[in-house]
Amino acid sequence: MTYAEAIQYLESACPFGIKPGLMRIHELLERTGNPQKQYKTVHVTGTNGKGSVTAMIAAGIAAAGKKTGRYTSPHLEAYTERMAIDGENISEAEFAAVTETIKEAAEAMKEDGFESPTEFELLTAMAFLYFAEKQVEYAVIEVGLGGLLDSTNVIIPVVSVITNVAMDHMAYCGNTIEEIARHKAGIIKAGVPVVTAATGTALAEIKKVSAEKHAPLHVFGADINCPERKNVVRDGMRLQYVRVRTGEKASDVYFPLLGEHQAKNCCLAAAALQYISRFDTAVTAEVVRKGIASVRWPGRFQVLTTDGKTVVIDGAHNAAGAAAFAETYDEVFGNRRRIFVFAVLADKEYGNMINLLFRDGDSIICAPAPSPRTADPKEIAALIGTRAETAPSPEAALEKALDMMAPDDVCCVVGSLYMQEPVRRFLREHGGCTGI
Repeated sequence: MTYAEAIQYLESACPFGIKPGLMRIHELLERTGNPQKQYKTVHVTGTNGKGSVTAMIAAGIAAAGKKTGRYTSPHLEAYTERMAIDGENISEAEFAAVTETIKEAAEAMKEDGFESPTEFELLTAMAFLYFAEKQVEYAVIEVGLGGLLDSTNVIIPVVSVITNVAMDHMAYCGNTIEEIARHKAGIIKAGVPVVTAATGTALAEIKKVSAEKHAPLHVFGADINCPERKNVVRDGMRLQYVRVRTGEKASDVYFPLLGEHQAKNCCLAAAALQYISRFDTAVTAEVVRKGIASVRWPGRFQVLTTDGKTVVIDGAHNAAGAAAFAETYDEVFGNRRRIFVFAVLADKEYGNMINLLFRDGDSIICAPAPSPRTADPKEIAALIGTRAETAPSPEAALEKALDMMAPDDVCCVVGSLYMQEPVRRFLREHGGCTGI
């Protein structure tokens, strides 16, 4: 099987899309020797920030000299981004080989009368098997959707992380914060420590489940704090300084992810790593600082320069993400005029996103996300009003935005993660932009 054939197989799997439930993944893993049991795991869920936290925790463990897998979704440009060891993505050849192994198990399942696994279930089994074959010591696993019925929820981690809870994926997780929180809390296992930045009624649900399962719970704002943070520039690079306090312990971290939400994510990652340090002495405070400082997580308030113009790419695809983007922009760029490239999926609360993102003086170019689930850009533009216009693609919208920019303007590419691949390719090919 070639890499192209692997992608074709995965994208043709289970054409009905998302199908919550654990029966299929359990059977698939049983047929491949339950590889997820061969190493220690950390499990991360949340409405926003779970990818960033996953990347930070994985980087922290790897900095301790421990071979560390990282499983995240979705990818920005290539499927190989979803599985990495010590920060290095799986190769196309390895991806094809592990796909072939999992395909054989999935086909055998179907022959025995089992329901066909979904694409995400296949990818999850592939990641678990790849990490086992490479003999990792740890794997940091990001939930795909929710938690309770997510195909990653077959592991018994050493620590669980719930970043936050906000309205998103209501079709699968419920129409209230409490219902969504119960899905997120579904990753909590008996006796396994939990770290969270959830608040309000969501936190109440998480506390309830943690108590039922006798899982020690540490909460940002109570047990974990960030008493100091600021933006700094070192060697021409924008960094965030965060002072992390967990109980009586405090440490200073510099890392290249911006915004108050990333400061919280950093604190959660540091707290999870501190738990690991209790039984793994290689994970020291200095190692944690070094690991988090090394993290790179593109597409999250990523500031780039192309032909002398400033571009920010951010995958804010729900209301909570939009609020975090707006707050971070004001903190980093103040009142500098913005020209937006905006695309969103039809199942998102884009009315709320519009209210949170855009201000007087902005120009907005609405484009379709490259997905059959995209919202109609003409409908979005009509909601925004006279500040908005449309373009036939994210690339066309970005080209138009760059042409419109004055020297001090900032181009903000915000919305669906599906936009990132064409936008990033355009910047490399037409803007001479590197490092993206």
